[in-house]
Amino acid sequence: MNTPQNILILGGSGFLSGTIARLAAELGHHVTIVTRGNKPIPQGVTALQVDRSDRAAFAKLIQQQKTTWDLVVDAIAFNPEDAQQDVEVFAGQTKRFVLVSTDFVYDPNHRNIPQTETDAHYTTEGYGGKKRQAELILEQADTAMLPWTVLRPSHIFGPGSLFGCIPLCSRDPQLIEDICQHKPLTLVEGGRLLQHPIYAPDLAMTILSAMTDQKSVGKILNIAGPDHFESHVYYSTLGKLLDRDVTIESISAADFLADHPDKAPFCCDRIYDLTALEQTDLSIPKTSLEEGLKQMLVSISKPFNPNASGC
Repeated sequence: MNTPQNILILGGSGFLSGTIARLAAELGHHVTIVTRGNKPIPQGVTALQVDRSDRAAFAKLIQQQKTTWDLVVDAIAFNPEDAQQDVEVFAGQTKRFVLVSTDFVYDPNHRNIPQTETDAHYTTEGYGGKKRQAELILEQADTAMLPWTVLRPSHIFGPGSLFGCIPLCSRDPQLIEDICQHKPLTLVEGGRLLQHPIYAPDLAMTILSAMTDQKSVGKILNIAGPDHFESHVYYSTLGKLLDRDVTIESISAADFLADHPDKAPFCCDRIYDLTALEQTDLSIPKTSLEEGLKQMLVSISKPFNPNASGC
């Protein structure tokens, strides 16, 4: 095993951040997480309890650790103030820094297929707009003091997350039961919108691989898995694993967005050019949609047999 590294994860108890923490601990690293203490802590990690929105308390707690980190991962920066905090607290204190952003930074009404990092129109509103503002803070940071990388994942799936990738069946707690009971699924545009998801453990491995990669320093990178497809394929693949046929009904994006205008980032084609990622030495995601969904089913149901009906 490689020499254990000293890793700090802001978050560490949520879906993605917990996946990163668990994988890092399994690989033998020394893992510390910063958490508010509202969720269970992954095994094998040290928890620092503080609310990052209490800026002074956060800075004091990090300073009290009296250590230099090999990697700091911010999985919970949602606005430019959070990114500014990262710059102020961690500059000169970590060998590598990774900010998890989102593909929602791209304007849903002006996307290219595939979307690159360099031909982008950015949204200025909501979650995606704030994430983009956070990216801009890092873009201004000195990479000699804070060797940063920003990753923009698309839909993240895997054990610990709910199933579903597009409205009206996005991260739907009833989805498995509905498929098992042969209920039709209503999807925006009949599930014809394009998806390019990433399996959470793959994303976690890419983040951890930043510790040994200098090519990604100062880069903002799209990241997604090996499969891209129309959204209905996600549901038919899930049905196949459950030994159920899936019936799709359609609602137009215009009708859905008339009542849910904030959901526009979910209701567009989400296909990404990964050339810039592939030019680094970061770990490249390889888990297929079918294998990732299979692992999700295994994680929620011990009796699930991938070679037989899962319902």
